[in-house]
Amino acid sequence: MYRRPEITEKEVDLINRLISENPTWWRTRLSIESCRIWDWRYHDGRPKETSCRDLLRKLDGKGLITLPEKITDTGPKPCNTHQVKRMFHDTTPVQSRLKDLGPLQVVVILNCSPLLNEFKSLLIQYHYPGFDLTVGENVKYMVYNLDGVLLAYLLSGASAWACAQRDHFIGWKADIRKANLYLTTNNTRFLILPWVRVPHLASHILGLISRRISSDWQEKYGHPVYLLETFVEKDRFKGTCYKAANWVYTGETTGRSRYDRYGRLRVPIKDIYLYPLSRDFREVLTQ
Repeated sequence: MYRRPEITEKEVDLINRLISENPTWWRTRLSIESCRIWDWRYHDGRPKETSCRDLLRKLDGKGLITLPEKITDTGPKPCNTHQVKRMFHDTTPVQSRLKDLGPLQVVVILNCSPLLNEFKSLLIQYHYPGFDLTVGENVKYMVYNLDGVLLAYLLSGASAWACAQRDHFIGWKADIRKANLYLTTNNTRFLILPWVRVPHLASHILGLISRRISSDWQEKYGHPVYLLETFVEKDRFKGTCYKAANWVYTGETTGRSRYDRYGRLRVPIKDIYLYPLSRDFREVLTQ
């Protein structure tokens, strides 16, 4: 079923029963389970969880149901996004098969979310480049298992200003690239927490993010994105998860920095991977 289900007293009773019988469920889990029961999905089979969450919020606002507490702060308000406090956290090993984790919960971290400090703190502690102040458009994600155990972080932000292999792949000339670069994004951070050992988890998460990031960008900034890029340090990583998630290898960087005016500053050589988000990405990005 692709259209929103008709909400009758029977459906309201069902939701209230799900909430009362499963007090540990977050809103995402509740919306996923509701979609499954109603067979409410996209044409490709994905549950319409975002639409379902909107519906549940409306029912909550009318007093027909009482939703679990939110795990993100949705309201923009003044806050200090630069200060980072060190977080103490559970490092209990997570070792299982991917299917035993249950449907993963992907949470978008907003600028004033109470989760933002945790996002920054753990990246600083466990991701080798740490965390830099984000400038421009970006979307941050935290990924949990069904029981609410944190597994991974992702950050996508501004794409590289110039990259010969990417520009050739798209068919970009300098003027078109300048006009349309905002329609692409760079996966600048991807961290599976070091105590998480689940085969195929990284490529699975990349797949989840690739299916939703364009709509998340649309919701946050008012426009979609059509292409993902990432740069993988050759001396550190093999890019296995990107290959498994069907990202396209297009070559490697030259080892030059954008700040190197005289050809003297050497930086690590990186493999370049791209992931188109729509079949017509070239047509859109070269207009």
